[in-house]
Amino acid sequence: MFRPFTETKMENHERGNHKNDNEYKVVHCLILPYPIQGHINPMLQFSKRLEAKGVKITIAVTKFLLTTLQDLSTTHLSIETFSDGFDEGASPQTRRTQAYIDKFRQVGSQTLAQLLRRLRVGRFPVSWVVYDAFLPWAVDVAVEEGVSSACFFTQSCAVDAIYYYAQQGRLKLPLAENEVVEIPGLPCLEPKDMPSFIYSPELYPFVLDKLVGQFCNVEKADWILINTFYELEREVIDWMRKLWVVGAIGPTIPSRYLDNQLPDDKEYGLSMFKPMTEVCMKWLDDRQDGSVVYVSFGSLAKLQEEQMEELAWALRRINRPFLWVVRSEEANKLPKNFAEEIEEERRGLTVSWCPQLQVLTHRAVGCFLTHGGWNSILEAISLGVPMIAIPQWSDQPTNSKLVMDKWKIGVKAKAEENGVVKREEIEECIGRVMEGEEMRANARKWKQVCREAMEEGGTSDRDIQDFISCLTVKSMTK
Repeated sequence: MFRPFTETKMENHERGNHKNDNEYKVVHCLILPYPIQGHINPMLQFSKRLEAKGVKITIAVTKFLLTTLQDLSTTHLSIETFSDGFDEGASPQTRRTQAYIDKFRQVGSQTLAQLLRRLRVGRFPVSWVVYDAFLPWAVDVAVEEGVSSACFFTQSCAVDAIYYYAQQGRLKLPLAENEVVEIPGLPCLEPKDMPSFIYSPELYPFVLDKLVGQFCNVEKADWILINTFYELEREVIDWMRKLWVVGAIGPTIPSRYLDNQLPDDKEYGLSMFKPMTEVCMKWLDDRQDGSVVYVSFGSLAKLQEEQMEELAWALRRINRPFLWVVRSEEANKLPKNFAEEIEEERRGLTVSWCPQLQVLTHRAVGCFLTHGGWNSILEAISLGVPMIAIPQWSDQPTNSKLVMDKWKIGVKAKAEENGVVKREEIEECIGRVMEGEEMRANARKWKQVCREAMEEGGTSDRDIQDFISCLTVKSMTK
């Protein structure tokens, strides 16, 4: 096993307190996430695993992102900055444009190259870049600078396979209305089960280009790393391994909630939102075991006002306590006086953000009503919580399909033609999950399988170790 990278280890190496140079050769990785919360967290957690096994880690974030992050004292990893061309910040609308992507590629390539040149000198030069698949130009910079690279996919293998098929021209878009899509390792998918960028490509043309573009030069990377675990997506991982060197290294959530190999790893460490921890946990402590419906649509999803109203009415009518995360910018869509009335009635609680892992592990939580984002799905699987999925866009429809039909740990709510899920459907889904023993049993089973994957000698742990062995060998030959 590799020992954790520490200052003492560096000092011993420099003083010659070692048997040979190779024993204390330190591998230094630069980690390059896409600058949104759902991409930062998985790569940060993977970084902690690498560091615990002896790899030196530096996280590279955009200059503006660094100014928005909450308390950084919870992480001791080195942080460096580079530029996306918008150092004063870019609005959410701007960040969803082709102009932002083009600027990021142009300026990011230049500033990443400058950062690599600076970090390639000194006592522990960077020899690897682990880059987010949303930034495919990073591998070209790595090759130019003589650095090895690994491409990190933050979405499921299933969704990655769909985008690869699209990039290869094996999916003809737009899909026919009744078309059934068959991809190795996946159940048969109807158009509405596909990522929204595949199902409705005309609505998001530049986003689709970005997502299929993840594979435009992936063959240049030395490794492909995916935030999943082998048992969960066995068939599609086996298929991918015929194409590339693939490591299934997830789920990337803090070790305290999984294998506890890193007992001090209790939270993600870098956050763009401040959770209302004390309020949430005190409220949950006063609720009965398994009675609470926890509701969160993640950090990006924007619900239609009609959907917000239908959800609010459903939650008021179910006669169960609920904890609902409503981000500040979404709060104006709630029915008038809703938050005050449900708190006064002790029926529920709305908060602007919460410590999701702590909430999902709380004895009072009985199910998770989610948008179906991959990080949230993995957290629920890891912690054994059954789900109701109301997907909004991106990979969420596909994830939700797998939750219901493949892993059988929840249900996917049926939407009307306008995309809105009605209150009656939400009520019925909550009842099915809260009272469905088979789903609860499956959730407990997957929780155990997930933990075994991350424990020493498990499938994910072995893939991480194999990756580190490759890091070390390649670094010694440079």
